[in-house]
This record gives sequence, structure tokens and C-alpha cells, in this order.
Amino acid sequence: MQQALQAFPTMRPVSVWQWSPWGLLLCLLCSSCLGSPSPSTDPEKRVGSQGLRFRLAGFPRKPYEGRVEIQRAGEWGTICDDDFTLQAAHVLCRELGFTEATGWTHSAKYGPGTGRIWLDNLSCSGTEQSVTECASRGWGNSDCTHDEDAGVICKDQRLPGFSDSNVIEVEHHLQVEEVRIRPAVGWGRRPLPVTEGLVEVRLPDGWSQVCDKGWSAHNSHVVCGMLGFPSEKRVNAAFYRLLAQRQQHSFGLHGVACVGTEAHLSLCSLEFYRANDTARCPGGGPAVVSCVPGPLYAASSGQKKQQQSKPQGEARVRLKGGAHPGEGRVEVLKASTWGTVCDRKWDLHAASVVCRELGFGSAREALSGARMGQGMGAIHLSEVRCSGQELSLWKCPHKNITAEDCSHSQDAGVRCNLPYTGAETRIRLSGGRSQHEGRVEVQIGGPGTLRWGLICGDDWGTLEAMVACRQLGLGYANHGLQETWYWDSGNITEVVMSGVRCTGTELTLDQCAHHGTHITCKRTGTRFTAGVICSETASDLLLHSALVQETAYIEDRPLHMLYCAAEENCLASSARSANWPYGHRRLLRFSSQIHNLGRADFRPKAGRHSWVWHECHGHYHSMDIFTHYDILTPNGTKVAEGHKASFCLEDTECQEDVSKRYECANFGEQGITVGCWDLYRHDIDCQWIDITDVKPGNYILQIVINPNFEVAESDFTNNAMKCNCKYDGHRIWVHNCHIGDAFSEEANRRFERYPGQTSNQII
Repeated sequence: MQQALQAFPTMRPVSVWQWSPWGLLLCLLCSSCLGSPSPSTDPEKRVGSQGLRFRLAGFPRKPYEGRVEIQRAGEWGTICDDDFTLQAAHVLCRELGFTEATGWTHSAKYGPGTGRIWLDNLSCSGTEQSVTECASRGWGNSDCTHDEDAGVICKDQRLPGFSDSNVIEVEHHLQVEEVRIRPAVGWGRRPLPVTEGLVEVRLPDGWSQVCDKGWSAHNSHVVCGMLGFPSEKRVNAAFYRLLAQRQQHSFGLHGVACVGTEAHLSLCSLEFYRANDTARCPGGGPAVVSCVPGPLYAASSGQKKQQQSKPQGEARVRLKGGAHPGEGRVEVLKASTWGTVCDRKWDLHAASVVCRELGFGSAREALSGARMGQGMGAIHLSEVRCSGQELSLWKCPHKNITAEDCSHSQDAGVRCNLPYTGAETRIRLSGGRSQHEGRVEVQIGGPGTLRWGLICGDDWGTLEAMVACRQLGLGYANHGLQETWYWDSGNITEVVMSGVRCTGTELTLDQCAHHGTHITCKRTGTRFTAGVICSETASDLLLHSALVQETAYIEDRPLHMLYCAAEENCLASSARSANWPYGHRRLLRFSSQIHNLGRADFRPKAGRHSWVWHECHGHYHSMDIFTHYDILTPNGTKVAEGHKASFCLEDTECQEDVSKRYECANFGEQGITVGCWDLYRHDIDCQWIDITDVKPGNYILQIVINPNFEVAESDFTNNAMKCNCKYDGHRIWVHNCHIGDAFSEEANRRFERYPGQTSNQII
């Protein structure tokens, strides 16, 4: 039974008031196989077809992704991931009736298949009409195991002319489509998320309860994980047993026996009642679970206080680069430094350990191939093999990484199951050209007094828009708009929220600071209300800190060579009273190399029509302030500052498999492509800090990219870089340079308490 259920897709696990249908497994007829003709008696096969059939299978997945299975000579089999590429995925997605592929997976991400491995070392150019035209080792010739089964992620768009007539096979088996918790009392009045109640499963004929005979804590652990909760606790069995005697129940499932490491109830051993079973669950009652929410979703103040009372050290695992809560690139803390995890042998068991460790449920997906963007710096772990029972990823057997073992293009990521909070029902967009943009409307009031209203556009910016897009479930914010006059407001005209100020990490706008019931808006009218444009991807800029440390030096530059720099405000204020053109300014110079490691190109907020021409240097500025350069005392007091306008955002160099897209020459488009970097050399104007007035001592050099959050990024915490530096009045020593979030909290405290060098020797 377990093997049969594994072959079917499952729905995205959801909690009580949210569900989505779990489609049937569709096996699609190959409509474009152009191999050698063979006789066929099937009227639905086109002439010339070899009789191949294709389907997507495995768990967990959406209808347009999964393990690729091919039926040949009446036998279903899989494809090995050796030499598999996106081009092969394109061909297979077209065989399955989709327009193209958006990605592919390896190492049996959707679970190992069964039967033959039909193809190995599959090599396609991407333009083939059929997989039979691709090179391979031959049908059935493989040295792989099913742990190497390949999968594809297709674009959710069908080929023109595709219709259900292409469906040739639908297997009807009982299956657990969805799971929810239904409160035994107070249905519809309990606060979200619902953490305790009867376990119900959705079967083809509706919702049914589960018989609790033999029900174990392992079963509860699996159910809670599916619904977004990291753990479970004991329930008051006597109360629910008494309650069960007064209620009618419809049992559809019994004999559930989970190990506790399963990602979905369907993967547990279980039995369905037959239609003619009259005595169901004799002597038993409905299964009940009580789940413990993670810190982000504690449902009551009592739970929050209980969790806060427990002493907690710094987390040793974190997620970065995710568009939604509970997803991102996995990073681990080792020797006070954060690093990534290589995706070799990365699976749902390891991903679920990470998710539960961070206070979420079990994992929906174990992501490979840097699907959440590439990290920078160390790769700490590889070949992580978890059983699923570990409390921390560090408890899992793993291999210590070496430089040649892995690259950041193989960074592992996760998508976790989250509790349903209903937050997206309290916010909506109106007037936009698509569902990803529009004027922001929020719902306020209590039962019986609920109403929709607008948000004042004063001070609304990228950070606030990021929170709004997150609450909407639409990913990142491309833009936070203070004027939305070009979008139709409909019949909603009342401004119900003002003074919204977010840090960017909040889950909902309610968690941001705002004026409350006292609405204050400088500019009235619906045209000056807040709007957003959301996107599933965003850029992520990081500074190459080692290059700053390697290239820093002091130059005494004559004033007669600094007229243009003075015009662009690149010198300290004392330069205005200098005896021009005589004398000099002391400049701390360095190179800065800025990488885009996100999942979208970094583009200036302003279009070319609004770029500012600077005659002195003879170039345009697409962003007035692209970076801040500061010299700080150990207590944070600023003693010198500089800035750099983005006069030329371009792809200086790129990774091997990435092509340059942006070049400033001839008034070209500006930006930084994903996988590329922009280099500002130490010898160009304004690539410095004027330290003429700085006294000898120990300081902190700080560089911040995109300091005003003008352009949206997936992560702003890594935009700052800091270095320790010693200045003796003649020379400067810069060392210990690092990205702001690269160290542990304790290491950062040590950095800030750094007493300084007592000599010029740096060890």
C-alpha cells in the first residue's frame, strides 16, 4: 500500500481553512515521438509513434513537476540524472504537454522510482521533437540506481492544442488528498493557526475522521509537520473520549502507523475502510492531535511567554534568499562563520530536520542547484544524511567539505510547511494591471465591523512594500509606490492606516509600527495612497570583502586634481575652506567588487530618461547614492564619510556560464546580471574616503551598498561590510574585513569590542 501511494502526487499540505485539490496522476500520451515506425493498435497514438508514454510522479510535487517516468514495451521506468541538463528537461516537458522547462532535479528529489531505468547519460540540445532523438546509452542500458532518478519542473503552461483527449490513463486508487485539524468545539471561532483538534483526511467522497486505535505520537508528529508545526504534545484523551460519545463520526481511515520521519501521511502505512464495512473503529474514537507552533506562530501570549522563558543560544542554522517565510538557502554556523551546504545527497529528511529546527513544519521541498540563489564564502557541509529524527542538522552524519568538492552553484535550500494564519485574507491589491501590482487595501475592525481601507503613502518605501508582498504571498517587492493615481481605486476611498514603518522582516503589516487609530496623512486623497509591484524573484548584492582588504592604501592627492570630485561632493566638508588649488587631501582608496548573487538582475530604480548628466566627469548617474563609505570609532561615531553614485552599473565580469548583459558605453542599459559583478577600481574618482581630518587611532571601515533601499533585494542584511583598521597618521592597516551577517553574534560582539592594534603588526 505504501509503495502504491508513493507513486501518486500529493497536495500542498495545508491547515484548517485552506486546501487545494490534489490532482490525479496523469499519464500523458507522447504526441510527438518521431522515432522509427512500429505497429500500433492504440487508436490514440499518432502514426509513427514508438508507443512511448510519459508521466510525472513522486512526492511532494505540483501538477507540472515530478519524477519523469516513461512507459516502453508496457513497462514503466525512470531516467538517470547522469549528464542530465535543462535542455533534456525542455524536451521531456514538451513530451508531457508543457511549453518548456524551468528547472530539473537530481538524486531522486521526488522519491525513488521502481522498475527499469530506461535512459542514462541522456544528452539533448533542447530543440529535439522527441526524446528518442537525444543521445543516450541506449534503452535500458544504465549503471544507476533509483536514488539517481531525474525529475523536471515544467512551466505551468500547456502546449497549444493540448487537451484532455491526450490523457490515456487515470488510475483510481483511494488516497489521502488533504489533511486538516478541526477543532472539536468552537469551530470557526478559534484563533488562527488552529493547533489542536480532530484529524480529518479528505477522500474522494469528502472529509472523514481517522480511527485512533493504534494512534501514536509518531503519527501526530507527521500530521503536525504537514500542517506547519515543528512538534506535538499530549492531548487530554479523557476529554476527547467523552466528547466523542456525544458526536457522530465518519471514519475513513484506520491502522495508521508512521515511523515519524515521513513528510506526508500518505507515506505512512495505513488502511482505508471499504464501502461495505459497517463496523468502523469499534471501541475507538477519532484521532486527535495537539501541535506546538514555532516562535513565529505562537498562537497565544501564554505560549510566547513559555517559549521565551526557555534559555536559547544563537541558532546554528538559518535560511537566506527566500521569497516567502520558511524557504531559502540553508546556511550553517561553524567556527563563528556562516556558510552554505552542498546539495549532494540532499533530501527531504535533511530538509525536514532544518525546517523543524527553525520552528516550521516538515519540508515540502528539498531544493538543489542553488535554486534560492548562491551563497558566498565557505561551504561547510556536504553529503548530509539525516534519518529525519535528528533535532539539528549538525546531528546528521555529514562530510566535511574541501575546496574541490563543491561550488556555490550546488547550494542546498528548503521550502517548509507553514501554519495557515489567514494573513493573506486581510490584505489585497486593487487597480493593477496584474495580480502582482496595485493599490494596497487592508481590512480592519472586529467581527461585525470589518471594513476595507487604504494606506497613506507618506514614508511608504521598499521595506514596507516587502512586508506587504510577503503577506500577500507574492514574494518580494519590486517597488513601493507613494502615488497610485494611475490605478482605479474603485469604491474604497477611506485611509485607515498611516505612518507605517517596517524593518522588512515582519510577516504582516500589523506587526509594523504605525499610527494606530489616529490617522495622519500629509497628502490626502486616494492618489497619494500606498501601492506595490511584487515579484517572485529579486537581486541580492554582496561586496567582495577580501578585495577591499587587499587594495586599501592612502594617497595624498593635490587639490588641483580634485575639482570634479568636489563638484560631486566626494570630499569632506573642510575641503570647502581649503586654499584651492594649493595643498592636498588625504584619501583612503580601495577597490570594491559588487556581486549579484540573487535570482533577478539588479537594475536602477530610475529609467534612462531620468538619469542625471554630470558634465565634469562626462557620464550619467543612474542612482545618486549607490554606496556609503564611512570611518567609525569603535563606539560607532562617524569621523569620516564618502559616497559613490552609480555612474556606471555594468557587468565587469561574470561566471563561466553567464553572459554579460549590461554595459555603460554609448548610453547603454545599466545593471548587474545574476552571476556577474561590477568592479569599481581604486584609482577612479570618488572611490575613496577623505580622511584628511581623521586623527591617528583604531577605527572601523564600513561600506554599505544600496543604503537607502532604493532597489529591492532579497536580503538587505548582507549589504554592509566592516573592517578593523589602524591609522598612525602616515599609514593605514585594514584587516578582518567581513560581510555584516557573515559572523556569529558573539564574533560580531568581539569585533565591535576590538581594542585596536598596539603595534603595526597584524597577526
